[in-house]
Amino acid sequence: MPRTITIGAAQSGPISRAENRQDVVQRLLHQMREAHARGCDLVVFTEVALTAFFPHWYMEDPEEIDAYFETEMPNQATQPLFDEAKRLGIGFHLGYAELAIENGQKRHYNTAVLVAPDGTIIGKYRKIHLPGYAEYQPGHHYQNLEKYYFDSGNLGFRTWNAFGGVVGMCICYDRRWPETYRALALQGAELILLGYTTPDQPTDRPGTNALSNFHNLLTMQAGAYQNATWVVGVAKAGVEEGVSQIGQSCIIAPSGEVVAMASTLEDELIVATCDLDRTQEYKKHSLNFEANRHIEHYKLITERVAPIPPKD
Repeated sequence: MPRTITIGAAQSGPISRAENRQDVVQRLLHQMREAHARGCDLVVFTEVALTAFFPHWYMEDPEEIDAYFETEMPNQATQPLFDEAKRLGIGFHLGYAELAIENGQKRHYNTAVLVAPDGTIIGKYRKIHLPGYAEYQPGHHYQNLEKYYFDSGNLGFRTWNAFGGVVGMCICYDRRWPETYRALALQGAELILLGYTTPDQPTDRPGTNALSNFHNLLTMQAGAYQNATWVVGVAKAGVEEGVSQIGQSCIIAPSGEVVAMASTLEDELIVATCDLDRTQEYKKHSLNFEANRHIEHYKLITERVAPIPPKD
């Protein structure tokens, strides 16, 4: 019997700095209810879904910065999402900014959680690859300060047995790197969930990046095909606080084909029924990982390619 899961990718339109979490959660609840009405088992929200994407501007006051972070999940603002998921019997993925105290030190992470249909948290991921800058960039038409606001994730790439298959998570810039998909695929990933917030132009060279949409799809489609996994990528889209962000929220099959894609830059739910057994067509046949993916040789290759010593 096929292992199918119906997934809703819940793209987010712009969120203003003036919107509070309660207002944003109401938008997410509307999408969750629509997903349930359309037969979804799982709804996937985007990166830092509860606020405007604050790394696009500069702040110095620690209290102002920390106000964009969640110290627990769920909390008072987000509990309605967990309650509604349990009432409807639908799972969800949620990206948010997390403030954690670890070994007596304050840490800031770009985080996502996977939540079961009974409202319990299955797993957590913290973004590993952080783009942008660690300090304010004068003269840029917007900021890209993830290295300033976030610590690199310390939970590694993990998978969980959930929703009838093996599920992994990553976030935004992680999708640019082949090792992200490879690390998850080596743990059996059949479904990878990710949110992203991607401007359509560089911070310092407006009007120069005509390939932002192409590269967005290229990374996810290649990751899906080469690792025989479904990929669900969900955007924060539209012009938010003066920054124009791409959309293209999509659901991609293990063949690398896009089976559903958003057509707007606003709040939009796209839905596809994903047969997890399609991953086996590639894992066991077309690519035949067991016969052709020689993991034992990777270490030998990296050992042979030693760094070239500097000249005196």
